[in-house]
Amino acid sequence: MSKLGNLGARLHRGEISYDFVGKRKIWYGVSILITITAILGLAVRGLNMGIEFKGGAVFTTPTHMSTSVTQAETYAKDASGHEAIVQKLGNGSLRIQIAGIDTGQSDKIKQELAKDLNLNPEKLAADLVGPSWGQQIANKAWEGLAIFMVLVVIYLAIAFEWRMAIAALVALIHDITITTGIYALVGFEVTPGTVIGLLTILGYSLYDTVVVFDSLKEQTRDITKQTRFTFSDIANQSINGTLVRSINTTVVALLPVAGLLFIGGGFLGAGTLNDISLSLFVGLAAGAYSSIFIATPLVADLKEREPAMKALTKRVMAKRAQAAAEEGLAAERAAADDDDAAPAVVGPRNQPASRSRGRGRPSGKRR
Repeated sequence: MSKLGNLGARLHRGEISYDFVGKRKIWYGVSILITITAILGLAVRGLNMGIEFKGGAVFTTPTHMSTSVTQAETYAKDASGHEAIVQKLGNGSLRIQIAGIDTGQSDKIKQELAKDLNLNPEKLAADLVGPSWGQQIANKAWEGLAIFMVLVVIYLAIAFEWRMAIAALVALIHDITITTGIYALVGFEVTPGTVIGLLTILGYSLYDTVVVFDSLKEQTRDITKQTRFTFSDIANQSINGTLVRSINTTVVALLPVAGLLFIGGGFLGAGTLNDISLSLFVGLAAGAYSSIFIATPLVADLKEREPAMKALTKRVMAKRAQAAAEEGLAAERAAADDDDAAPAVVGPRNQPASRSRGRGRPSGKRR
């Protein structure tokens, strides 16, 4: 068995464990710090919305263009009077996006660009995106996200309980906030591919969370009938028992996504791959983190507020204190027994016999 497999087996059996739940305040602090950073990024820089959401025109040149990206940006800005986003695709063609122009402007800009790029205008493909269509896409994305959240809460409340539903919802919002904040800080374009990636990572995040919740639900049945473990103890066991599985699932999912992001987007220059792969990469990592460090510790926090769980914790702590006292008393007794069993000190062998045998008797002869 591999070292990772052996570690997973020992974690599942409870031979070793890490106190995730006991250190939940640390994880909460880290998450709050990351979330604040993401919100500040959104507030200061904002999202770089793609042309599909703002409206405008997209011009695509033929393959193997000798014009650089910087030159094409200058040509597009001079022709339209607007800032342009230029991407060099894997086949050597250029994708020029200009937001905020209408059909009449598009035809004029196309002629100007073709002249500057030394192209036949017929070879410069142009696609016009209306702002109303982009607004419709944005509204549909928000509606889909809201419906997904509501269905998740309803399902988890029925399958598990409302506390787990709330914890899962907090974890999902945490993942979305971090992912969108990274988009704002990095400056990647938000396209329909980004929305698809966000909805995909919510499924992965929810899967990891439900795996831990299922283990927690199974282990906490009739929890009040025993006095060995508190709810937090069993929650921690559930995290440790599924830890290696969660890590393996996340790593296996991240490897191909990393290939899309760093090879497809970085080396090949595929803009669409960048849009979807960044959201998947950040979201998968954030989802694995939230399922371990946020969702389950939050469930333990909410559950420990119940009167039954408070009473259980009190009984468990009292029993542990009693066991510790008995163990200390047993140790003291064992030390005392060791002292009693120690050999007596033997004096010198040639010590003269005692002469006090006749002391106290009256002197004189016997009659």
